[in-house]
Amino acid sequence: MGAQAGKDLLIKVDQSGDGVFETIAGLRATRINFNAETVDVTSLESEGGWRELLGGAGMKSASISGSGVFKDAATDERARQIFFEGETPAFQVVIPDFGLVQGPFLVSSLEYAGSHDGEATYEIALSSAGALTFTAL
Repeated sequence: MGAQAGKDLLIKVDQSGDGVFETIAGLRATRINFNAETVDVTSLESEGGWRELLGGAGMKSASISGSGVFKDAATDERARQIFFEGETPAFQVVIPDFGLVQGPFLVSSLEYAGSHDGEATYEIALSSAGALTFTAL
């Protein structure tokens, strides 16, 4: 995979539960992180005293974050609604030339900032709230 434009990493939300995803507007920076907890099964019989891990046994999770400026009232309002109502709607993350990650996420953080001589900005953080699917592009 060659170099990719950062603007092509998109975070999308199912606006109304109908399976139609819309890009969250105004994002300037986005990030997705995958995690898998380990389950240590090391014992006195472990060869050479090396740690042993049980494959596929730990909890998996994903987190998404983004920051940007306000551009679209509909997606701004939807993000606030998801946060304040504690919803876990479907989101999609488009990773260019890699794949599409889709599943339920909870808005775990929503921050707003601004200075007197600049634009208002926001930061959003999402935590996976169920099974995710991956589709290669």
